[in-house]
Amino acid sequence: MAELELRGRRQERAALEQLLAAARSGRSDVVVLRGEAGVGKSALLDALSAGARDCHVSRTTGVESEMELAYAGLHQLCRPFLDRMNHLPPPQQEALGTALGLRSGSPPDRFLIGLAVLNLLSDAAGSKPVLCVVDDAQWVDLMSARILAFVARRLEAESVVMVFAVRDGLDHQFGGLAELEIRGLDDADARALLESVLPGPIDPRVRDRIVAETHGNPLALLELPRTWTAAELTDRLGAGTLTSRIEDSFVRRLEALPADTRLLLLVAAAEPLGDATLLWRAAEVLGLGADPAASAIESGLITFGEHIRFRHPLVRSAAYRMASPQDRQAVHTALAEVTDPALDPDRRAWHRAQATARPDEDVAADLERSAQRAQARGGFFAAGSFLQRSAELTPDPSRRADRALAAAVAKRSAGALDAARELLGGVLAGPPDPVRTADAERLRGQIAFDHGRAREAARTLLDAARQLDPHDPVRARPIYLEAMSAAIWASGPEIPGILSYAASAAPPPAEWEPPADLLLQALAARITRGYTAAAPQLVAALEQARRADIAAEDVGSWLWLAGNRVSGIVAVEVWDLDAALELAMRQDRIARESGALIQLQFALNFRANIVCLTGDLSAVAGFVEEERQIAAATGNRPLGVGELLLEAYRGNESTTAALIDATVREARQQSQGRMAAFATYANAVLHNGLGRYEVGRDAALQVFEQDVVGYDVLVIGELMEAASRTGDTKLVETALAWLTERVAVTPTDWGSGMEARARALLSDDEDAYLRSIEHLSRTRNRVETARAHLLYGEWLRRDGRRVDAREQLRTAYEELDEMGLGGFAERARHELLATGETARKRVPGTMNDLTAQEVQIAELARDGLTNPEIAAQLFISPRTVEWHLRKTFSKLGIKSRRQLRTALASTA
Repeated sequence: MAELELRGRRQERAALEQLLAAARSGRSDVVVLRGEAGVGKSALLDALSAGARDCHVSRTTGVESEMELAYAGLHQLCRPFLDRMNHLPPPQQEALGTALGLRSGSPPDRFLIGLAVLNLLSDAAGSKPVLCVVDDAQWVDLMSARILAFVARRLEAESVVMVFAVRDGLDHQFGGLAELEIRGLDDADARALLESVLPGPIDPRVRDRIVAETHGNPLALLELPRTWTAAELTDRLGAGTLTSRIEDSFVRRLEALPADTRLLLLVAAAEPLGDATLLWRAAEVLGLGADPAASAIESGLITFGEHIRFRHPLVRSAAYRMASPQDRQAVHTALAEVTDPALDPDRRAWHRAQATARPDEDVAADLERSAQRAQARGGFFAAGSFLQRSAELTPDPSRRADRALAAAVAKRSAGALDAARELLGGVLAGPPDPVRTADAERLRGQIAFDHGRAREAARTLLDAARQLDPHDPVRARPIYLEAMSAAIWASGPEIPGILSYAASAAPPPAEWEPPADLLLQALAARITRGYTAAAPQLVAALEQARRADIAAEDVGSWLWLAGNRVSGIVAVEVWDLDAALELAMRQDRIARESGALIQLQFALNFRANIVCLTGDLSAVAGFVEEERQIAAATGNRPLGVGELLLEAYRGNESTTAALIDATVREARQQSQGRMAAFATYANAVLHNGLGRYEVGRDAALQVFEQDVVGYDVLVIGELMEAASRTGDTKLVETALAWLTERVAVTPTDWGSGMEARARALLSDDEDAYLRSIEHLSRTRNRVETARAHLLYGEWLRRDGRRVDAREQLRTAYEELDEMGLGGFAERARHELLATGETARKRVPGTMNDLTAQEVQIAELARDGLTNPEIAAQLFISPRTVEWHLRKTFSKLGIKSRRQLRTALASTA
């Protein structure tokens, strides 16, 4: 049968064989086989597995009814390699072991699980290549699918091949991976296949019509003739889709079987593990003897052995669909009875739920306990599904609403935002309960923020905090801060008043001083009473955030409060670059250690923007590239904010302009005024670097007038520089007055240096230029220090002091050029030329031949990290690290890690 089904598959088989050949030579590869049901995907997987005798082969199949069981598919695929778990680093061992229920522990992040699976497969491939095959991948449980998609996107040099088969028209988690479309057979092969299964001769015109209507689908050609009558052979194939017609043909074959045989097949269809022991025990409970099994084998629809396999997944769905509700309930009752409650309590609870048609608190409570176990393993989607079914079976209305809310929270944690929001209707339909209603509103607001609807999120979260405050003020405080954060991101000219609205609603200080309360009070004061009044609170709140004991706090909450959400914004607002860099690095580290890759995307963007000010654009490029790779690995879109400022500083006009347009357009669609303001700030940086001061001034003024918390500090330098170059003295005076007020209450070297610059630009005060350079040189803000030299040199040249100007301009040019600030460096070079000194453009060094990821890996190796340590930090395998290092050594002309420090320093 397999050879018949593989007629005409030479090209597809050759493509799959190339994947194995690449694995045998040390590379990894991934492909998704996509096609309609019955087109031959499974047959190709059979042939591929059979030809991989020199490989470790692991295979699993998604089952639609098993989609609610967390990590079921992953467990099946990893089973052959679990004896290697002790080779993994302890955090990865704990994460994977907890996810698979092999040990107890805190809920693991799914991306730390993914890293563990990646390294498990890589370790197995050390002895011989690994082939992982997943059939019907669209039906693999969500958590397993996400892990496998993550692993597939991180494979590079591990000798691992992953092949997924998905059915056309069904959602799955493997989008963006390389695809191989599997189509029907050509007419010649299709005719030959059809004639091989027909009982006798057939009119060629009828044969050709059947081939045309089946589109060469092998399963249709093999299976439909088995149940056709003579009239159907000469008339038509029937109505409906091809898949439904094939399934209907299986139904007709099943209907011809004895009742007990159909019941046995129903047991097999309802038991997704394919466990023969469970099948025969359930059959015994149902009173089925040996005869049904003999008839089932004779039908060719199922194969019995250590594992049970249906002829095709459509046989399973047909067997389940055609059964009566009473038979289904009886079968699930039997399966629940024979499933060991100690070894597999969740599957037993699931069967009990399927066997129950009316509310039953005992079953509902059993499902709730399963949800708790799933959540402890990080299976939030499975927990949500268990809780949703538990709520449906709960007799008590109040408890039903509580469980529906818990289900919604779990599904939001799993990223199933729409499903979570839909469950909130059932929560509000329960008996009145102000606390539960407030919690539901909070969840609605969080989902809105997750969707990028910051304005809606701010108002909804504020309503939730106000509702909860009279009943539980301790829990209400963080919600007020969440609302404030959402309002900060929503605020802009198109949404006036949203930030003031949120700030004015903040409650008075709490006597018990909760951790987030200082931040809440400081930001509220900043919005309602102005910077001068709020400055002491802002500084104190920032200091508290820096001292926060991460080990004693909830990591998820800290990540939310840190970086570009709250505390990082405050650090920039009070001119504390050291604090901003510290918080950015800390957010990055904690996100990595906890495996929270979504949070790591935010952390990398914030860190990129802050590190830009230090002038280390090669590090920034590494953050940008890593964020892009994480987005690809997780199936999310890149945030791209770090790239925006990087390209603006580099002076890449076309790239930056495209990024600015895209960011502003998306920000307006999602009511994220802060994002639009950042893009406009980047526009000012770009055009000041290019010497287009009118455009730079207008862009900077647009941001400055909005009083954007944190961004006004960044944009003030662009504003006063562009205003002075366009002769707008009043605007420079405005900038100086603003700076003087700020520096008086937060006197940092960064702020003082910018204030001195404003005085110099306004009054041509040479001492002010020198004070600006002195203050800024004491900070890590290397970009503004170099620009201070540039502005001083430009003024000296205009004053006719060409010799003095050369010293400042030479310093500015060398610094700006070394940092890679293309536009500003070119400005300095032209100014040097105007003084009579020649300044040649720097010739790119060998470092430019390295990719951003190679630079990252090389720098980490230079700093003494081992390959496993680098792999853990970058979420790749040690074998991929080694592969990249070999390429880096070749490009740099070195032979060992000891030479990296000198090579990287000489080519920087």
